[in-house]
Amino acid sequence: MEYLKNKFDTIVVGAGHAGCEAALAAANLGAKVLLCSLNLDNIALMPCNPAIGGPAKSTLVREIDTLGGMMGEVADATYIQMKMLNSSKGPAVRALRAQSDKKEYMTYMRNIIEKNENIYLKQCCISDLMVKDGKIQGAIDQYGIEYFAPSVILTTGTSLEGKIFVGLKSYAAGRLGEMPALGLSACLKSLGFSVKKLKTGTPARIDSRAIDYSKMIIQPGDEELNFYSFKPNRPVRPQIPCYLTRTNEKTHEIIRANLDKSPMYQGLIEGVGPRYCPSIEDKIVRFSSNPSHHIFIEPEGLDTYEVYVQGFSSSLPADVQVQMLRSLPGLENTHVIKPAYAVEYDYIPAIQLNHSLMTRLVQGLFHAGQINGTSGYEEAAAQGLVAGINAFNYVNNSPMLELSRSSSYIGTLIDDLVTKDIQEPYRMLTSRSEYRLLLRQDNADARLTPIGHKIGLVDDKQFEVFNQKQQTIEGEMKRLNSGKIPADANINEILAKYNENIERGIKLSDLLKRPNIDYKILKELDENTRELNLPRDVYEQVEILVKYDGYIKRQKIQVEQSGKLEKYKIPDNIDYAKILHISTETRERLEKIRPATLAQASRIGGVKPADISVLMVMLERNLIEK
Repeated sequence: MEYLKNKFDTIVVGAGHAGCEAALAAANLGAKVLLCSLNLDNIALMPCNPAIGGPAKSTLVREIDTLGGMMGEVADATYIQMKMLNSSKGPAVRALRAQSDKKEYMTYMRNIIEKNENIYLKQCCISDLMVKDGKIQGAIDQYGIEYFAPSVILTTGTSLEGKIFVGLKSYAAGRLGEMPALGLSACLKSLGFSVKKLKTGTPARIDSRAIDYSKMIIQPGDEELNFYSFKPNRPVRPQIPCYLTRTNEKTHEIIRANLDKSPMYQGLIEGVGPRYCPSIEDKIVRFSSNPSHHIFIEPEGLDTYEVYVQGFSSSLPADVQVQMLRSLPGLENTHVIKPAYAVEYDYIPAIQLNHSLMTRLVQGLFHAGQINGTSGYEEAAAQGLVAGINAFNYVNNSPMLELSRSSSYIGTLIDDLVTKDIQEPYRMLTSRSEYRLLLRQDNADARLTPIGHKIGLVDDKQFEVFNQKQQTIEGEMKRLNSGKIPADANINEILAKYNENIERGIKLSDLLKRPNIDYKILKELDENTRELNLPRDVYEQVEILVKYDGYIKRQKIQVEQSGKLEKYKIPDNIDYAKILHISTETRERLEKIRPATLAQASRIGGVKPADISVLMVMLERNLIEK
């Protein structure tokens, strides 16, 4: 038993969302995994909002599920509210969001981990790495104990040299109530890695018993439920509402009067904060013309009166936070359980990684999650899953999993991280994908389940369920393209209710393409459609394929055109300094990021199209000097 000698196949440092997915992926593939955490009671902790999903993020969660990850299943098992956002908009931007029971989520994920015979838990602080001849050998904890493994995955979250700020007071911590990870940053610097700082924050938690909900707008969950996991038999649970209130001029006055007590505005925090999730004081300063801002009141669980104040992240002093909160309608008598705070931490810019998430400087060393400069549980989990798969592949000399931008949001996320010099916390957005109409949350299974099955994380039973669904979709598409609706009086009487009519017989698919017609209306019109009684996830995907057929075909042509650049492989040992026909700026950026293909090079900020054309010609004529 090698674990008695502290020998493992993979060591995962950190047990947040990235660490959990990394450990489970590697272990489920057969690796012996040591999962290290500063505090094992905080496995899969949601230190910010206890929610999964939202715009673009829901697509990541479903992609994780189709590749064999666990976030989707756990979110489905522990939700206290499910809501489809942007339901009235196009399918590319629809997004499922689950408000989770914070403690249940942690317990469910930990149970999965503890039932896995290949995972060994350890509460410790990894402070050093063992490297020999450019290859990882293992890790060392704060007590000097050595753990040996040919692959290590760092998923350290906000813990690396973490410092918390509440007003002008600060102390070392990765999160409220948790010690920072000390020593590892110095180790990474000594190995030659560039280490920088970022900042994030979280709102206060308040007592629901002191809230007057009658002054707020109720935000109920959906009656017709959707789920993340494509596995059958998702649980139907009781839902509880969230609530909406708003800031007002009094709130803004309190904030403006106390900006001198903000560590951000006093220059005490060096790190750049997330642009798409600013603190409330940032909102008031940057959007000074806006008279108010939405604030959502969201429960942390079924068995607690602790409530999360979404949209009210702050680093102002605790007593000022109380004043601010009590200025909001419904929170006049609020009791603050935990103050809001900002946290500054070290991260390792991901341009130092390959698309496999293995570092370029040290073979066998992988980074995933906030250490790469990302923000969000879903982004972290997606990276953790890929890092766990590739750590196993590395140890077993198997090909690396490198997802393309055209295949997934996960591929887009990783490509952005390793080819763009990110200067602020990265959040996945639908606008980041040029192929978002193809990469929808509803078809994540069609895109990635075959990959998950080939890897070995999707079992044969689930793969058979997937194949049956795809066959049903294909069969229904053929039926809609061949079947017709007659132009009789009964049909037009029904169509008139939806401001439609037909003068002659029409194909079912052509009728479904009309904006006023959906699949449910088709059931009213066509007996065969009614009798099929297709599952909702099937007919919704069929409807999208029919209605957006022209746009989907156009985007597939874009993918094909982009694929031409992917075929141009750039030699690993290319000497960009010798290529005099491209601009100095382009040479510097290419040397820094060292893309693997011409397509990756074209996505690097500052690289000009003319320079890509020059490189293409040189690659075609074999004129690249090494």
